[in-house]
Amino acid sequence: MNLYNLLKIFHIFFVVSWFAGLFYLPRIFVNHAMTEDAATRERLLAMETKLYKFVTPIGALAIAFGLAMWIVFNADMYSGTAWLHVKTTLVALLAVYHLYCGHLLRDFAAGRNRRSHTWYRIFNELPVLVLLAVLVLVVVKPF
Repeated sequence: MNLYNLLKIFHIFFVVSWFAGLFYLPRIFVNHAMTEDAATRERLLAMETKLYKFVTPIGALAIAFGLAMWIVFNADMYSGTAWLHVKTTLVALLAVYHLYCGHLLRDFAAGRNRRSHTWYRIFNELPVLVLLAVLVLVVVKPF
């Protein structure tokens, strides 16, 4: 196995793991926003906190392995292709989404949540759309 394939395997592994966390964390927010029970809120807050702390380094590793593939192998090959720039922009937006989840988590922890469970249901769909767009860009390379 060559270095490129090894980097790609780890990149895909960490991307899949990161997305699992990004799909689940806002789903916990939905439940947190719906509950009135203090014990349930504390349990959900603990779950949110542990998940966020777990997936944050996973997201960083996903980005790091993607950058490593680009720097080591593809910088010249893809330098003139727009699809990679769009993909990189989407990944940057996903990182902002992840950090915003941390902000929302801190609001829950401080008792400052002002969002409804319906808002969190919609918010939960954003990484799904980003994932679909990134997959289209990587597979089709439309431009």
